[in-house]
Amino acid sequence: MVANLAKKGNVKNGFWSVIGFYTIYLTIVVIASLNGFFDTVMLPPKIVVTTTLPLAIFVTIIYNTKICKKATEILSLVDLVKIHIFRLIGSTFIILLLFNLLPKPFALFAGIGDLVTAISSIFVVKAIKSNKSYARKLTYIWNTFGLVDILITSALAIIFTKISIDNGVMGVEFLTEFPFCFIPAFAPPTIIFLHLLVYRKLSSIKK
Repeated sequence: MVANLAKKGNVKNGFWSVIGFYTIYLTIVVIASLNGFFDTVMLPPKIVVTTTLPLAIFVTIIYNTKICKKATEILSLVDLVKIHIFRLIGSTFIILLLFNLLPKPFALFAGIGDLVTAISSIFVVKAIKSNKSYARKLTYIWNTFGLVDILITSALAIIFTKISIDNGVMGVEFLTEFPFCFIPAFAPPTIIFLHLLVYRKLSSIKK
């Protein structure tokens, strides 16, 4: 879906560049996870230091490039909103909770927040396509909710890791196991990047 966004934005070789980057990146993450590289419970979590943070720096650089700015001009607001349907993956948190593999407060907040963002994106897209008078304001509210949700979820992951270390209780360490390692390695930086693109697009649209 991210690769298709780059293609729609007329980024030269954008589709295959995105596919190639994430294939190599996530292959490295899989190898590291299967070899127990992320297993040590530490603060900050090793998976955050070695995957989430570097990817965040990388997408920040991409966000500020002329290519990205030009692509955002070409892409429609609908394109930038509807991609967030992929946050239905947040149901994974709920499923892991049912198997007692994540702390209940974390799983519920992260899972419900993702599901609300994903499902509500459908109504936001509908409002934009129908040229509703409230579409712009609704998009701002929706986008802010989605961004705040992912930021708080990321913070909660750190908090529950500290609680786990201090009290010897279950934290979010199961998210370092394959294939769940894809979530912290890919989701937070990518989701934040996509939300920032929505803000950029909204600021360029005349009221």
